[in-house]
Amino acid sequence: MRLEKDEKSLHEYLQEIDKKIDLLNDQKILFFIDYLALGLSKDDAEDCLKWENILFVVPDRHISNQIKKYKYSISRIHFLTNPNAEKIHIFDFNDWRNSTRNKTQFQIREFLKTNFGGVKKQDHDSK
Repeated sequence: MRLEKDEKSLHEYLQEIDKKIDLLNDQKILFFIDYLALGLSKDDAEDCLKWENILFVVPDRHISNQIKKYKYSISRIHFLTNPNAEKIHIFDFNDWRNSTRNKTQFQIREFLKTNFGGVKKQDHDSK
């Protein structure tokens, strides 16, 4: 009988610690968003914390290489390089996963031209 009580208190204690870890990771995410200067309001940034995982879409590999080291120190973040993007964007990772499920690599490249930060390239006629 004593073992069951001790196991229950151990489980409760571990849950408390997990909550504290989650709060600290949320603070890391908010600071990271601020560090990247994404221009999000505090409310918008906090709304992102409701997502299970956050996808950061970056416009080039140079930026991706600079920030990829944070992937290992901040939980729940993922990175995607989209050469069609003009700046860094954030999205719900589940939206990305659902949008690209069952697509080929070519289809995903085409999809990125106008989605997940991609902007349609405008032809500029010089007259």
